[in-house]
Amino acid sequence: MSTTVEKKNVSPRQFAAKKNDPSLKRNIGIMAHIDAGKTTVTERVLFLTGMVHKTGEVHDGDATMDFLEEEQKRGITIQSAATTCEWNNHVINIIDTPGHVDFTVEVERSLRVLDGAVAVFDGKQGVEAQSETVWRQADRYGVPRICFINKMDKIGANFEFSVGTIRDRLGANPVPIQLPIGAEKEFAGFVDLIRMKYVEFIDDSTDGGRSYLEGEIPEEHKEAAEAARHNLLEAAATGDEDLMNKYLEGEELTEEEIIKGLRAETLAMNCVPVLAGSALKDKGVRFVLDAALDFLPAPAELGDVEGTLPRKEEKITRKPTTDDYVSLMAFKTVAEPTGDMTFVRVYSGTLEKGSKLQNPRTGKTERIGRLVRVHANKREAVDSVPAGDIAAIIGLKNTVTGDTLCDDDHPIQLMKMSFPESVISMSLEPEKATDRDKLSEIIGRMMREDPTFKAFTNEATGDLIISGMGELHLEIMVNRIKNDHKCDVRTGRPKVAFKQRIKKQIDTQARHIRQSGGSGQYAVISVVIEYDPEVSGFEFVDGIKGGAVPREYIPSVASALEEMFTTGGNTGIPFVSTKARLYDGKSHDVDSSEMAFRAAGNLAFRQSIENNTVLLEPIMKVEVSVPEEFVGSVVGDLNSRRGEIAEIEHQGDIRLVHAMVPIAEMFAYSSALRGSTQGRGQFSMELSEYRDVPAGIAAKLMGE
Repeated sequence: MSTTVEKKNVSPRQFAAKKNDPSLKRNIGIMAHIDAGKTTVTERVLFLTGMVHKTGEVHDGDATMDFLEEEQKRGITIQSAATTCEWNNHVINIIDTPGHVDFTVEVERSLRVLDGAVAVFDGKQGVEAQSETVWRQADRYGVPRICFINKMDKIGANFEFSVGTIRDRLGANPVPIQLPIGAEKEFAGFVDLIRMKYVEFIDDSTDGGRSYLEGEIPEEHKEAAEAARHNLLEAAATGDEDLMNKYLEGEELTEEEIIKGLRAETLAMNCVPVLAGSALKDKGVRFVLDAALDFLPAPAELGDVEGTLPRKEEKITRKPTTDDYVSLMAFKTVAEPTGDMTFVRVYSGTLEKGSKLQNPRTGKTERIGRLVRVHANKREAVDSVPAGDIAAIIGLKNTVTGDTLCDDDHPIQLMKMSFPESVISMSLEPEKATDRDKLSEIIGRMMREDPTFKAFTNEATGDLIISGMGELHLEIMVNRIKNDHKCDVRTGRPKVAFKQRIKKQIDTQARHIRQSGGSGQYAVISVVIEYDPEVSGFEFVDGIKGGAVPREYIPSVASALEEMFTTGGNTGIPFVSTKARLYDGKSHDVDSSEMAFRAAGNLAFRQSIENNTVLLEPIMKVEVSVPEEFVGSVVGDLNSRRGEIAEIEHQGDIRLVHAMVPIAEMFAYSSALRGSTQGRGQFSMELSEYRDVPAGIAAKLMGE
C-alpha cells in the first residue's frame, strides 16, 4: 500500500449558500430484512458525517435511531426514524426503516416520499424474505437502489452468492462496483472496479472508517478484477450510445464516463450498483455514502411531480423546484401531548413557517406553526423548507398520513399511499374503569401514528377490539400503552381478522315503509349486490333512470350499503370486493326522506347476505430457515397447520422452506419452531391473500 487517504466531510458553512439547491440533496432510505444491519449502517453514517460523536450499537440498546424503549429492549427497529446529515457538499435526508414484516407500513410510507434507497443484505444470507417485500415496495414506487452486502466478515459470508440471490430472487440486475478481497476473518478490502485501485481497510480505525489505504491491485487478484470490470463497463455503456461505441471500439472509458453511464442506468432502474463491507467493523460505509451521491437521484432529477385537481380526475403537475407553487405530503405522524409532529416531504415550492395551506382531502386550511428538522429524537427549529427536502411540522390539526398540503389558490392532490390490511385482532380493556377515557385517547393517538393499527367497539359485546399486522405488532402496541402511556390494560387472546364475501349475486327489493300518525317513512329500492374480484373494496353503481329514486336520496342509499359492507352486519366481519347496483325504486312526495332511503339501503344489504356469505381468512407467505436435519419436522408441522409447501430451497447448509399457511394456524409458531429445531430455526411471514375457509373449519372457527 502506498498512500493513506482521508476524505473529510465539508463543513456546512462552506456551502450554506447552496443548501437550498435541490441538486445537492439526496433523500434515501435504508431498507432490508430484519437483522441485516440497517440501523448499524445508519449509526456509522451519522458518525462519519459528524452528526454523533460516538456510535451506538443495536445490541447494546443505545443506537441513536432506535430511541423507543421497545426498540432498545428488543434490538429491532419499530418506527422509521428520520435524520439529516451532510457529506461531501451534499445534504442527505436518511430514513432508517424497520425490517420486521409487522411494521411494513413504516417502509411503505417512507418509500413513497424517498428518491433512492440503500438495500442492505446479510453477507451470508443474501436476499431474505423481507428483503423481497421491501424490494417489491420500492419497485411499486419506482425508487432507484444501490446494494450493500454487509457482514462480509461473518462466518459463511459469500459475496458472489449474495449477488446471485439479488439476481435470482429479486429479478434485478446487480452490478458490483467493488470486488471484495477476502471474506470472514480475512476480509481486508476491495478492488475499486471504477478506478481499478486496491482499497485496504485500516483495522481499529478511530475515525469510523473514513481513512483507508490505497494502492495497486495485487497480482493474484488482477484477473478476477478485469473480469468483474468488464461487466461493469458493459452495464455503464448500455444506456448511452456514445459510451457504447467507445466501449465497443476498445477505447478506455474515463472514471467520469463510467459513473455517468452507471448513474443513468441506475436511475432508469435497469441495474443496481453493489458494494460490500462490514458496518459493525467500520468497513465500507463511507463508500456507500459516496455511491449514494454518485448513483442515487437528486429530487430535481425525478421530473415533474404528478397529481390531480382535488375531487377531479384532471391530471396536473408541479416542478420540483422552489419556483413553483408549494406542495407537500404528510408521510408520518407522531402523536405528542403538545401537538402532533407530522413528517412531510416538500415536492415543490417552499414551505414557510406561518403560512396557510389547503388539505385537499378535507378542504380545510392548516396553519404551519412550528417547523423543525429532525435528527432521530432531537429537533432543530427552521423558518422554511425548500422543494426536495424532508422536515416535520408540529401542531397540524386535521392532517393524517398520506394527506397532501398545497397552495390554497393552486391546489393539487398528490398520489395517495396504500396500506396493507390488518390480519389479527384482540380485545383490550383498562385495568381501572376510570381509565376508559384515557385509553380511548391513547388509542386515538396511536391510530393517527400507525394506519395499520385499528380499533373499534364490537356492538354485540361492547368490547374494544384492536387489530394489526401480527402478534408482535399488537404485543408492542400493548406494551407502549402500558409503558409509554402509563395505562394498565388487560388483553384477550389474539384472533384472526376474518373477512367475508357474498356467495352469489342477489337481486333484492328492500321496502322501508312506516306509518304511525303524522309524517311517515317511505322508501323502496331494487338493488343487485354481488361479489366482484375486480373491485378492490366497495363499488356503488347508480343505475337509476327516469327519476324512480330522486337524485337527493341516492347518496343515502350508497352510504348505507357501504356502511354495511364495512361493518359486516350482524357478524361484525367486513366484506371484500362487493359491487352494488341501484336500478329501480319508489318514493313518496311527503313521506320519503334521506333517513328512509338510508334504512332501505341497510335492509337491502341485510337481505342480500342472509345465508349467502363465505368466510375468508388471511393466508400468509411463510419462509422458514432451518438446518437440513430439521427440515422433516418443520415440513410436518406446517402441514399439520393446513400449510401448503411451495418449495424447499438450498442455501449452503441451510434449507429455506417456503409455504402458504393460514394465519389462524400460526399463533405462537415461534415457540413451536424453537422447540422443534433446538432454537436454530427462524421464520418470517407476510400477508399473501385472503382465501375461502373450508366449510367444516369455518363452522368451527366461528363457534370459538
